[in-house]
Amino acid sequence: MKRMYAPWRYTWIQESKDGVEECFLCDALEAPVERDRELLLLHRGGKGFIILNRYPYSNGHLMVAPNRHVSDLRELTEEEWREIGELTNLSLAILEKAIQPHGFNLGWNLGRVAGAGLEEHLHLHVVPRWEGDTNFMPVVGESKVISQDLWESYDQLHLACKQLISG
Repeated sequence: MKRMYAPWRYTWIQESKDGVEECFLCDALEAPVERDRELLLLHRGGKGFIILNRYPYSNGHLMVAPNRHVSDLRELTEEEWREIGELTNLSLAILEKAIQPHGFNLGWNLGRVAGAGLEEHLHLHVVPRWEGDTNFMPVVGESKVISQDLWESYDQLHLACKQLISG
């Protein structure tokens, strides 16, 4: 078996102390706006927000979440549903403007068995995809290559977001 070192994940591991996990989504939303880049928060809305995934499946991997800490999709209000839909559309537009993917995967991981790393706070994954992005690395090498630095990706997506919102 080959080993790949991912030292940035150590911080995440250390944050889960004594089996008590904090909600990184709530923490990011409650932090002052001045910390948005550090926390990868791309856009704050009235009922929801867009955040860049710190451990992405591909560069530009975004998450759309309600502001409210809720775990059951059926508990979302009409207003939350509406804004999450609008923020999902904004996410697609941001990604198309900034990095021109060929397609997208959208998904909710509901419950740990379904792959949710954070079960307590709903979030929709918006994963950009490109033709040929499934190559030999994940199949043979059991590794995923992320082609862009996380902070560079944030800056690029943040600029596209600002341009789209300001018209």
